[in-house]
Amino acid sequence: MKNSEIKALSLEELKEKLNTEQTTMQNLRFAHAISPLENPMKIRETKKAIARLNTEIRRREIEANS
Repeated sequence: MKNSEIKALSLEELKEKLNTEQTTMQNLRFAHAISPLENPMKIRETKKAIARLNTEIRRREIEANS
């Protein structure tokens, strides 16, 4: 997910997407612990997507308080 796509989402959509990405991350980690994933880079991509979403949510919170 690109930053431009993230900035276009509303706050509610960001929180929903964050929840989805966190669930995906848990599932990927669990699956990788049982047997190696076909594409282990998905874990890294998901982790970065979560960080981007958290950053955008926090940026909007700071903007709202200013």
